[in-house]
Amino acid sequence: MLNCRALFQCRLAIRALPALLLVVFAWTCPLVGQEVVRIGSKNFTESVILGDMLCHLVRHQGLQAEHKHELGGTQIVWQSLLKGEIDAYVEYTGTLKEEILAGENVYSIDQIRDAIGAKEIVMTDSLGFNNTYALGMRESQAAELNIERISDLAGHPELSLGLSEEFVDRRDGWQGLKLKYNLPFDTTRGLDHSLAYRGVWSGSIDIIDLYSTDPEIAAFDLRVLEDDKAHFPMYEAVIVYRLDLADKHPKLADAFRSLVGKLDNKTMIALNKASRMDREPEQLISAKFLRENVDASIPLPQIGLTKMQRAWSRLATGTIEHLILVTSSLMTAIMTAIPLGVLAYKKKHLGEWILGIVGIIQTIPSMAMLVFMIPLLGLGAKPAILALFLYSLLPIVRGTYTGLNGLAGSIHESALALGLPGSARLRLIELPLAAPSILAGIKTSAVINVGTATIGALIGAGGYGQPIITGIRLADFGLILQGAVPAAILALAVQYLFTLLEHVFVPKGLRV
Repeated sequence: MLNCRALFQCRLAIRALPALLLVVFAWTCPLVGQEVVRIGSKNFTESVILGDMLCHLVRHQGLQAEHKHELGGTQIVWQSLLKGEIDAYVEYTGTLKEEILAGENVYSIDQIRDAIGAKEIVMTDSLGFNNTYALGMRESQAAELNIERISDLAGHPELSLGLSEEFVDRRDGWQGLKLKYNLPFDTTRGLDHSLAYRGVWSGSIDIIDLYSTDPEIAAFDLRVLEDDKAHFPMYEAVIVYRLDLADKHPKLADAFRSLVGKLDNKTMIALNKASRMDREPEQLISAKFLRENVDASIPLPQIGLTKMQRAWSRLATGTIEHLILVTSSLMTAIMTAIPLGVLAYKKKHLGEWILGIVGIIQTIPSMAMLVFMIPLLGLGAKPAILALFLYSLLPIVRGTYTGLNGLAGSIHESALALGLPGSARLRLIELPLAAPSILAGIKTSAVINVGTATIGALIGAGGYGQPIITGIRLADFGLILQGAVPAAILALAVQYLFTLLEHVFVPKGLRV
C-alpha cells in the first residue's frame, strides 16, 4: 500500500496545483485594460512579412501590436478574424472567392467586399500584386520532355506530383485543375509547401504547385507551366480587418490603406527572397520597405541580440511555454482520467461507453482537434491545453481500468473477509496494487503529450513547435533542431521522472 512518503508527495502535488493553475491563467489571459491590436499571418513567408508590415503601421499610430504569426491554414486565420481573436491580416481575393466564400456565388471584387462586409469585415483594394497558383517543374526536365503548358502534362502520366496539402483540398486547387485539364494522375503526395521545392530539386518529385511570388522559382531554376485554360483565378493581396477596429481607430484604417498599390510582383519576390534566401529578419525587411515606400518616419526595429543569444532566448521561452502546455494538461487529465478508470471498473456497462468515447477522441487528428477548439476558445494556449488534455485521457483511463480489472479474485475475497468497505478496499488495496499499470498509462500519456504539444504552435500556443514551424518555412535546419532536440530531451526527461516516481508510488514488491 502507499507509504507515508507517497502520501506526503500527493499532498504537496495537490497544494501546488492552485499555483500552477494561476500561472496558466496568467499566461493564457491578456492583461486587463491593455488594448492590443492583434495581427495574424499564415505559415508562409510572404504572409509573415505582410503581417509584420501591419504591425509596424499599428505601432506607428501609437498602439500596441501583437503578431500571431505562422498560424495554420486559411480557415484557422479567417475564423480567428471572425471571432475577434485577431483584428487584421492579409488575404487574397482568389482565396476569399474560392474557399472562404465558396458556394455564395460571388465573382467580382465588389461582390466579395459586400459578402464579407455582411460579416462586419472590411477589405482594402489590392496591395498591387497577384500571387496566383501555378504548376512548375525543373527547367531541364521540362525542356527534355517539351512541356510548356499544363495541358502538356496529359501526355506524361509517369511524372510524380508533390502538392501542398492546402492546394490538394482547395476547390480552386488540384481537384478542379485535374478535371479541367483531364490530367492522368491518380495519386499525389501532400507536402509542406517549403519542402516541396527541395523535393523537386532533388528529383524525388517532378511537379509541384507554386506561388507566383516565390523566390525559389528562380533559385531552383524551375519552369512555370502556362495555365492555358485559365483555371487559376486572380489572387490579389488585400488587407481584411474587423469593422470595429476601423470604428475605434480610423487613422489606423487609413494607414492600412496606405499600402494599396505599393507592392508589385517584382517587389514581393524581392522581399520574400530577402527572408528565405538571405536570412534577413522579417521585421527588418518589412520596416525597410515601409520607410522607403510609405512613411520615412517609421523606425527600424532593434535587432540587438546575436544569433546565439536569440537561440538561447527562444529556448528559454519555448521551454516555459512547452512545460506549461504539458504540465497543465497532464495534471488535469490525471485528476479526470483516474476517476473515470475507476468508474469504468466499478460499472461495467458504463465502462464500455467511457473506454469507447476516450478511444474515439484519440483517433481525431490533432490538427482537426485544434481547429474544432478555435470557435470555442480562440487562439493560443487555452485550446491547445484542452486538446492535449483530451488526448491524454485514453492511456490513463485504460491503464487504471486494466490495472484494477486484472487483480486476482483472491485479493477481493481477502478484502471482503477483512470486512473492509468498498472505498477502503479501493484506497488501501486495489489502487496501490494497480499502481504499476496506472503509472505506465500516465507515463505514456506524458511522453505523447510532449510531442503533440509542438502542434500547438500552429494556433499561436508557442512552445518547441514554434522554431520547428519557422525552420520548415525558411528551410533552416538549425531552427528545426532548436525545437526538435529540446522536445526529444524533454520526452526522455519525462520518462526518467516517472521511473523515479515509480519508487514513490508503487510498492516495492510490485515494481517491474
